[in-house]
Amino acid sequence: MTIPVQSAASSPLDGASLASVNEDSIRALVHRFYASVQKDELIGPIFDREIASERWPIHLEKMCAFRSSLLLKTRGYEGRPLSPHLRMDELSDEHFQRWIKLFRATANEVFEAGDAAAISLLAERIAHSFRLAIAFHRGEDTTNLKPFVASH
Repeated sequence: MTIPVQSAASSPLDGASLASVNEDSIRALVHRFYASVQKDELIGPIFDREIASERWPIHLEKMCAFRSSLLLKTRGYEGRPLSPHLRMDELSDEHFQRWIKLFRATANEVFEAGDAAAISLLAERIAHSFRLAIAFHRGEDTTNLKPFVASH
């Protein structure tokens, strides 16, 4: 009897050309996105509280390395991106929805349409996995949490 081997789960990046993705475009994504985050009335105050003004350059570099590791398979990121989010009791679906909306808008500005769509879908999957982990960490029932996407 042969047992079929299941391949790894598909990625939103599978089949995407990623022709518009390089270190410069990733840097543009990260810097533009976090500039919009800092101005946002809903999530901006959370970021301002969690990241001291003098630490923003360090955070931006870390996020560039994170995105580069995801999109270009570089190995420059070291960290645990979920950990800080687990400590924020006020995070809700509304915050994640806003984050996704801002991310998608920025990705659409920076990348070619197909690349932006794939990169945004990957971000939505990451946000959903964070959402599940946060709910589990809080002792909430995660069985009915469905993936969400930003309203376009």
